[in-house]
Amino acid sequence: MDEFASISHWTAGRQPAHWQQQRGVTLGIGDDTAIIAPAEMADELEGPLELLMAVDTMVETVHFNAYTMTDEDIGYKALAANVSDIAAMGGLPRHALVSVSVPAAYGPERIARIYDGLYACAADYGVAIVGGDTTSSPQHLVVAVTVTGAVEAGRALRRSGAKPGDAVVLTGAVGLSAAGLHLLLARKQARQQQEQAVSEAREAAEADDASGMKSAGDMQTVSAVGAYTNAEHEEERGAAVLIAAHCRPAPSVRAGRLLLERGSCHSLNDVSDGLASEAWEIAEASRCCLVLKEDLLPRSGSMAAYAADVGLDPLEWMLYGGEDYVLLGTMEAADVQAAREAFRAEGLPFYMVGEVRQGAPSVELELSLPAKATNVGGAAAKRMPLAKRGYNHFKI
Repeated sequence: MDEFASISHWTAGRQPAHWQQQRGVTLGIGDDTAIIAPAEMADELEGPLELLMAVDTMVETVHFNAYTMTDEDIGYKALAANVSDIAAMGGLPRHALVSVSVPAAYGPERIARIYDGLYACAADYGVAIVGGDTTSSPQHLVVAVTVTGAVEAGRALRRSGAKPGDAVVLTGAVGLSAAGLHLLLARKQARQQQEQAVSEAREAAEADDASGMKSAGDMQTVSAVGAYTNAEHEEERGAAVLIAAHCRPAPSVRAGRLLLERGSCHSLNDVSDGLASEAWEIAEASRCCLVLKEDLLPRSGSMAAYAADVGLDPLEWMLYGGEDYVLLGTMEAADVQAAREAFRAEGLPFYMVGEVRQGAPSVELELSLPAKATNVGGAAAKRMPLAKRGYNHFKI
């Protein structure tokens, strides 16, 4: 198929015209540009609107590979990352432009599966896919998505509004995506080791057979590896939750709207590069100090159990893992309880995890230490600075 036939194969009939028209689409895929009627693009919002725009790029071997994500997952996550940026402003996502750079090794059916994931995410969050671009790539797949959204004029939630005395809040647990990636890579390594062990055992068995001798030890190795492989494919409790968190993130659009509607939320950011990194972005933009409290950070049971199994500290994933796509924000402390109840009424998680203090831009973690560690006869808290660390593409 040529470029135009491929585009039609990937996109035709995916979203009904009337569905797109409800999102203000006058002209979608098929011309030089899409045409959007701004006044009709977000009928759930009242009054004058402001346009939100976000773009994210996913590159094979940097953001994903065949061991960590299916083709459908790649498409879903590429759009979800952008939807999360719109959610972080308290807005509603509306339209998407999708560009794919395709290496020769990818046939049209693989790209069709990537579009399956893109359109699945679009359906989940009401996003009309209205155009994009297609090019060849010399080696790796690249998926770049631009999303537009809308928010009431003058009401977008920015990073720069945090105030001393605010509570720091989270709209979900963090660290699950990083744990899911660790699990996927660990399984990849285990499979490679098993395949090597099986290959070596078979070669040894064939050599012994050729000489008229069978090695019981080698045959036991083959049997044991086979048993381990079968066990690996059993559904492990919690593993599916971690893998889904990494491969199919759920942007917090409704949570962002709830925070905007309350009027008490002063700043907001999505957790894409890690909790510590996002807290630093708010601290620097607002020129204040954010203090996170270790004992208030929500810990997923699945993540904690997996961390214990592999002998790692889950706090590292929680602070620096990233790609959780929950929201981190600051709001009036007096409204935290009412906000928690409003979130609970809609079945959404909500956590107060710290406070904003006056001071130079910084982020600190308040550790809860047992009495035996403090020698003061009671529980005590100790604060430690958090490094401005998270995922950074250009870190030297």
